[in-house]
Parts: sequence; C-alpha cells; structure tokens
Amino acid sequence: MRKIREELSFRVPAELSGSRIDYFLSKSYPELSRTYISKLIKEGYVFLNGQRVRKPSSKVKEGDPVLLCVPEPESLEVKPQGIPLEIVYEDEDILVLIKPCGLVVHPSPGYTTGTLVNALLYHVKNLSSIGGVERPGIVHRLDKDTAGLMVVAKNDEAHRSLVSQFQERKTEKLYMALVKGIPAQKYALIDSPIGRHPVDRKRFAVRQKQSKKAITEFWLEETFKSVGVSLLKLKIHTGRTHQIRVHLSSLGLPILGDITYGFKRSSIPKQINLMLEDCNMLVAYRLGFYHPAGGKWLSFEIEPPSPFKEVLDYLRTWKGSR
Repeated sequence: MRKIREELSFRVPAELSGSRIDYFLSKSYPELSRTYISKLIKEGYVFLNGQRVRKPSSKVKEGDPVLLCVPEPESLEVKPQGIPLEIVYEDEDILVLIKPCGLVVHPSPGYTTGTLVNALLYHVKNLSSIGGVERPGIVHRLDKDTAGLMVVAKNDEAHRSLVSQFQERKTEKLYMALVKGIPAQKYALIDSPIGRHPVDRKRFAVRQKQSKKAITEFWLEETFKSVGVSLLKLKIHTGRTHQIRVHLSSLGLPILGDITYGFKRSSIPKQINLMLEDCNMLVAYRLGFYHPAGGKWLSFEIEPPSPFKEVLDYLRTWKGSR
C-alpha cells in the first residue's frame, strides 16, 4: 500500500442508494475518473461502513459512510519524450495547446509511448497528479484522429477546478467538421441519447436504453455541392465519448475520414481522400473556461490545423463546388 495523500469521507444520499460504489464515488468526487476509482477500490483504498471493499460493483445504501483514501501517485512509468507541442498559452497553473491529429492523449494498452502525456512530461516540470500515473495533467480529451485545443492542469488545485467546470458544463467547446452530405436545414439541435453499441463494444450509438443524455448543436456554414460535402460548426452541451461523430453519423452526415462511423472513401474524389491523411475532419477550434486561479474567463480560438485546412482550401477552389 502506498502512502495516503488525503482521506475523503462521504455519506450516501437517497438518490444514489442502490448504486455501485464506483459510480457513487465518481459522482461524489468527479476529480477522479471512474476507471481510476475502480482501480483504487480493487487495491483496497476504499471503505464502506468501516470495512475495506474491493469490488467496484459493491452496492451502497442511503446513509452508508464511505471513506476514500487517495494514495500518493505511483512512481511514474511513462517516460518523457521530446515530441513537439504547439502551446498557445501557459502560466503557473495551466497550459493550452493544439493537439494534432494522430496524437493519442494518454497511454493505454497499445499506446505506451508517443502520447500527449509523454510529450507533456518532457516539456512541463510539474503536472497535476490527480489523474494518476497515466494521466498527469489531463482533465479532458480528444480522440486520436481529432485535432484541436486542449487545456492541461499543472497542479491539483487547477485540476479540480477544471474538472468541475467540465462536469458542470461551464466551459465552452466549439468544433468545425467537414461531413459527407448536405443537411436538410441550416441549424439543428440534436438531443439523442448515446450508449455503447449493442454489438461492437468499441463503438457508440444513438440508443434509448443503457445510454446517457447527449446534446449537440450544429450550424451549416458552407456547402460544396459538386462533391456532396458540407462544413459545419458545432457546440456540444454534454461530453459523451465520440458524441459529435455518433450524432452526425446518425443523421447520415459522417465526418470525412471517420470510417468507424459510416464514412466511405469511395464517396469522395481520390485527391481529397489522399489529403485526409488518416485523420477525421473534426477540429476543436474554440475553447473557453474560467481560470482556476482568480476566475477570469479565458477563450482561445485557432484556425484549423493540417490537414483540415488543406482539405477545406481545396474544396473551396474545386470547380463548381458551390
């Protein structure tokens, strides 16, 4: 057992009675991911009614006391790597960067090197430790094949503040996407729940059962009718995994490059296919949040990075595209 950094006591409210203990703790202390909480439970750092519990599936009842012992971070096994980072803002509490397409955010089976975390450990002296060994400083994520703005926490106080803002929907996240198809309307609010795909557990899908509420807005910005492609701007009001990709696919508007959710390479000209570079044409171009120290509202906006920019420029010069 590692040295305990802090002990956190909770009492189960009526609305969470009957919940799994890992779910209860993830709701009570959202600064820690449910995956990490499950790991702590299995390692014996959680007590229910004064008794150590090791099963994340253990149920809690109204009034039960729960003690979460948060250990000191393990010796870091993820090695620093001199991967270039495009940092747009940095101070003693946070940094904001542009994650390129192709860069995995944090280590996982199959991606133990070459991740954003490896790069951060090389470029930044201090990072928050709340995310555990594999996710120092990470408070939100972007898919491997999606590019755009991310904020990273450099200390635990900043981490808690940022996680709380993302949990409470106090942040602003705007995206742009190139999709195959022309929307029937210039604006839409998609309010469709998302859950694990019933067959392929690595994917997600719009479904009514075993799902979570998901809301996405989009605005039609441009159409390229000769190739059947549209440029959309989007705002997400919830943070479900693959949310934009799933919602757009459900409308028959798959994102260019996103073969996981319905894009077919045969649907666009070969030259555009070559320009995609195995990336999804989805960019997080604006990110806003309150600074963890002082509460000042910060907002960052970028031009679309490569290869999104090159594909968009090419579409705008395509003969008869309007």
